[in-house]
Amino acid sequence: MKKVGIAELPLHHGTCPPWLFKRMVKLSRIICEIIISEFGVNELLIRLSDPFFFQSLGCVLGYDYHSSGITTTVTAALKEALNKEEYGVAVCGGKGKTSLKTPREIVKIGEVFGFSDDKIRELQRVSRLVAKVDNAALQDGFQLYHHAMVISEDGKWAVIQQGMCPLSKMARRYHWLSLGLNSFVNEPHTAIVSDVMRSKVLDMTAKKSEECRKISLDLVKDNPKKLQKLFLSVVRDPKQKTLFDIEKTRRSLDVPVLVMPRRIDWKAVKKAYELQPRNYEELLLIKGLGPGAIRALALISEIIWGAPPSWKDPVKFSFAHGGKDGVPYPVNLKRMEKSAQILEEALKMAKIGEKERIKALKRLRTILQKKSDS
Repeated sequence: MKKVGIAELPLHHGTCPPWLFKRMVKLSRIICEIIISEFGVNELLIRLSDPFFFQSLGCVLGYDYHSSGITTTVTAALKEALNKEEYGVAVCGGKGKTSLKTPREIVKIGEVFGFSDDKIRELQRVSRLVAKVDNAALQDGFQLYHHAMVISEDGKWAVIQQGMCPLSKMARRYHWLSLGLNSFVNEPHTAIVSDVMRSKVLDMTAKKSEECRKISLDLVKDNPKKLQKLFLSVVRDPKQKTLFDIEKTRRSLDVPVLVMPRRIDWKAVKKAYELQPRNYEELLLIKGLGPGAIRALALISEIIWGAPPSWKDPVKFSFAHGGKDGVPYPVNLKRMEKSAQILEEALKMAKIGEKERIKALKRLRTILQKKSDS
C-alpha cells in the first residue's frame, strides 16, 4: 500500500558536532550489525528504504527528527560505520561534491566484494539513472544535492537521495530499493518524503505517463530538425501565450502548467537521435539531455499527440500529519511497530553503555509517542 502525505524537513545550516557524530557512528554500527546478524543484509536494505525506519533510526542516533540534516548525517554515519568487509554491506556517495565520487567508490566496493566488471558498470549505471530520474523525469522543484547508495556483497542496493528547494527552504527525500524493482521509470520509488504536496509536478515516472514516455522516445528518434519545428510551433502558439499572459485566466482554469522551457540543448537532442535509445531509461542517461528537454518532449507529446504526462505530485509518505482518525490518512501502525521493535531489540542487545542505551530508547519512545498522538 502506498502512502501519500507530508513530512516537514526544513533545511538546517551548519554541521553535526564531532562529539555527536562519533557516537552516531558507534551506535549505528552496533544496530546495523545486530540487524544483519538477526535478519540478514537484505533486511537492512529494506529497512533503510523505509522512511519510518530511517527517520526513527535518526532519532535513536540523537539527531533532530525533523531536520533535512537527518538524511545527510545518518547516511554519513552509516558510511563510516559499515566500512568493514565483515558486514557484507557498504555505503558510497554522500552530500554535495562527495556524491560525485560515487562511481569511483562503487569500483572500490566492487573490488572488495569481488564483483565482475559488468556488475560494477551495472551499479554505476543504476547510480546515474536514479539521480537522473529524480532530477529530470520527476520535476518537483527540488534539486538533488545528496546521493547515497548502500550496496550489499551480493549486488543488491538501496539509494537515499535528497533535494532542496532554496525558495521554500525545505528538503525532499527519495528512497529506492533494488528488491522488487521492476522499472526505473514506472513508479519506482519505495517512498518520497516531502514538506508539501505541490499542485503541479511533472512526473514522467507515473503509470499515467506511460504513453507520453513512448511518444517522447519516438520524438528523439526522429529527425531533430522536425522536433525543433514542433517545439517552435508550440512556443509560438498565440493561444498558449494568451493563456499565460493573463494571470486571472490561469488561476480560474484547471489546466496543467504548459510553460515550455526557455532553453533546449539541441546538441544533446541530436546525440539522442544518433544513439537511437531503445527505451526511456536509455533516453534519460544521455548526457546533456536535462530537465528542459524532458519537459519539452512531454509537453509536445501532450499538446500535439494528446498523450499527457502525469501532473500529480508523487509524494508517498508522511511523518507529520497522519492521524489516528484517518485524516488526512491513517498512520501505518504495523510498520511503525515493526520498525520500533527492530530498533528496540537492537538497542537491548547493543554492546554499549547502559546510559547511552537508555537515552537512545527514550528518544525512540518520544518520537513514537508523537506519531501515535498525532
